[in-house]
Amino acid sequence: MVAPGFVFGLVLPLLLRADASADVGFRFASYIDNYMVLQKEPAGAVIWGYGVSGATVTVTLCQDQETIMKKVTSVKAHSNSWMVVLDPVKPGGPYEVMAQQILGRKNFTLRIHDVLFGDVWLCSGQSNMQMTVSQIFNATSELSNTAAYQSVHILSVSLTQAQQELEDLAKVDLQWSKPTLENLGHGNFTYMSALCWLFGRYLHDTLRYPVGLISSSWAGTPIEAWSSERSLKACGVPRQGFMPSDLETGPSEYSVLWNAMIHPLRNMTLKGVIWYQGEANVNFNRDLYNCTFPALIEDWRQTFHDGSQGQTERFFPFGFVQLSSYLSGATPNDGLPEIRWHQTADFGYVPNLRMPNTFMAVAMDLCDRNSPFGSTHPRDKQTVAYRLHLGARAVAYGAKLTFQGPLPQKIELLGDMGLLNLTYSQPIQVQRHNKIFEISCCSDHQCKWLPAPMDTFSAQTLALNVKSCHDSLVAVRYAWATWPCEYKQCPLYHPTSALPAPPFTAFITNQIPGYHSKVAK
Repeated sequence: MVAPGFVFGLVLPLLLRADASADVGFRFASYIDNYMVLQKEPAGAVIWGYGVSGATVTVTLCQDQETIMKKVTSVKAHSNSWMVVLDPVKPGGPYEVMAQQILGRKNFTLRIHDVLFGDVWLCSGQSNMQMTVSQIFNATSELSNTAAYQSVHILSVSLTQAQQELEDLAKVDLQWSKPTLENLGHGNFTYMSALCWLFGRYLHDTLRYPVGLISSSWAGTPIEAWSSERSLKACGVPRQGFMPSDLETGPSEYSVLWNAMIHPLRNMTLKGVIWYQGEANVNFNRDLYNCTFPALIEDWRQTFHDGSQGQTERFFPFGFVQLSSYLSGATPNDGLPEIRWHQTADFGYVPNLRMPNTFMAVAMDLCDRNSPFGSTHPRDKQTVAYRLHLGARAVAYGAKLTFQGPLPQKIELLGDMGLLNLTYSQPIQVQRHNKIFEISCCSDHQCKWLPAPMDTFSAQTLALNVKSCHDSLVAVRYAWATWPCEYKQCPLYHPTSALPAPPFTAFITNQIPGYHSKVAK
């Protein structure tokens, strides 16, 4: 958190601007301010705020003192709020937005300036999303690389929690701003989110029009804190609402961050969301993550669609980072690979039937054992952002490009040769590694995982030596480890995009069905 005086300095102009020309009852929503980015066509951007019950509010969009459009509404009695949906606007700017409240003979006016239209992305999660530009590799050069990105504007939500769903943000750490060295790196785990910024920067390189980035994240927080009560109920999450104290570093009470840091944004028209979270659930409700994460995505989508009067797409693009590697001590622990698998709803890839219109950046090969912030916080956020933006370009923007590493599409047991043959959906670049593939070998209702060394390989096939299994070979898995490989040294990549093959586990068909439930773990 920043010093209270600095937060006050950011919030005060908003209050003064409203007070100077209006009474305290008439204002924009907290995040509607100078330099904001509104969602461009084909959607309509939402402008809303608070006023005096029964008053008429006229919202005018202007450019170079020319009126582009006007929208008229009235202040609702039960909530004292007003809202308009603008007609779709092409990307660009700057514009001025003026709101005028009329009640009897009283006339009050609010204005914001330097408003752009482009694509608006919300960035959320825990500490790896919260890490600032000052914490990553090449921080000095990254902090100074802003001149070409003055139409990528940023906003950072304050760390707040609430027991009930809030209608508006309680506080904003960084109001809508152009990127500068100062507002990109306020210190460790404060603002602005490095991953969010870099993702937006890569997008801007391709889109060449304004991008709005909203960071709303908090270190050490489980998915339950970011989930609504209804989505947790849908997954049967136990009502015990706190993480064990030895795991807790951020707020863990159920729904408190959803209530205070996500729900207040629901009226905003969004292009999409990116998410980096999961470490706090490795040892907390891990087995439910394959439900709680898809449920969060579905609930956020429905909420933002409804809140924006249908302007945010019902199935807006949702990207996420599959967890990186970190040192967890001498004791082997399946928790991290299981969370990685659950992040995909146990499919191993996205989009899939349970997670439509999603995209994923694999990060298990971006480990950082020497990170001054602990190995849990790798400093290479540039590669993560680049991989995420490839997924966004493909899923959100329809670009024809490779955005996911190779996955096997066919697995054949060649028993007479003692080989397991994997045929991949894409070309593979192979570097030999004798322990990263494992096979489940079962006898007398007991199964154990054994290494399956690589044997031969070609452009899209890879054969594993499975002669160590003298009983029934039931399943195969890849990179099922907390730290499966060193930095960018996993054995399988796509040869031209350099995207790593994601971890997977799969049954080998025509084996003993009775063992399936055991191996599924």
